[in-house]
Amino acid sequence: MTARFGRVIPAMVTPFSESGALDVDASVTLAKWLVEQGSEGLVITGTTGEGPAVTDEEDWELWRAVAEAVTVPVIAGTTTNDTAHSMHQTQKAEELGCDAILAVTPYYNRPSQAGIYAHFEAVASSTSLPVVLYDIPVRTGRKIETSTMLELAHQVSNIVAVKDAAGNPGETAKVVRDAPEGFEVYSGDDALTLPLLAVGAVGVISVAAHWSAPEHIAMMNAWDSGDASEAKRINALLLESFDYETGDAAPNPVPTKAMMRTLGLPVGEPRLPMGPTPQGLEDTAREVYSRLKA
Repeated sequence: MTARFGRVIPAMVTPFSESGALDVDASVTLAKWLVEQGSEGLVITGTTGEGPAVTDEEDWELWRAVAEAVTVPVIAGTTTNDTAHSMHQTQKAEELGCDAILAVTPYYNRPSQAGIYAHFEAVASSTSLPVVLYDIPVRTGRKIETSTMLELAHQVSNIVAVKDAAGNPGETAKVVRDAPEGFEVYSGDDALTLPLLAVGAVGVISVAAHWSAPEHIAMMNAWDSGDASEAKRINALLLESFDYETGDAAPNPVPTKAMMRTLGLPVGEPRLPMGPTPQGLEDTAREVYSRLKA
């Protein structure tokens, strides 16, 4: 099945220097390395990219640099819980060469479904870029209800996909069944990628793909070729990576940045409030990586 943004899309961490400044050179290096590992697209300044802790000006610098550095689709996380600001940032992402935007449900202020619809409609109207909705109620406090998502998919022509981190494959199956032709579902939860493929997802926007893109690609290839047993086997190998990528003591993106540092990629520490890195996490990263590649 063809996926317009690729099947395996890391939600890229944002590299910072030792002083905490945005490191554009390291960002370009990381983006190119992820593509070399098999990534078919990139999401930048999303949740994993610490979007809420990156300034507008840093966003612009990063979007331009990464969009110029790689040939795969670059999807920019441009939205907040402020619709006007989200529209402004979305327009900048288009100006700076990004290929699509990722639009998260407005968080904290808990709008109604009518408010959620109006927010996404306004953001989409501000750009000619494709828009990927991001449904992650555990972080935002609001679910994009299936009826709202389907109305957006049918009524707003450039809303073309959803990053589904809602944790309910049964509802996802209804979206796949009832959405217009060409609307795509991407798993937004590594642990649910295989179940979501089974109901019609086309790929994954992934955290663990930072270090396991080849395994993700192999799993997708097995699934696409009809070899469910092989896909299941590879998914089982990836479970430890999925467990590693986040937790209460080290929430995403803390473990991913630790893993990247062990692989020689200078991504720095997360900005507060996501730090600090727990002692011993890099040792755990080395063990997880070693077992996966064994």
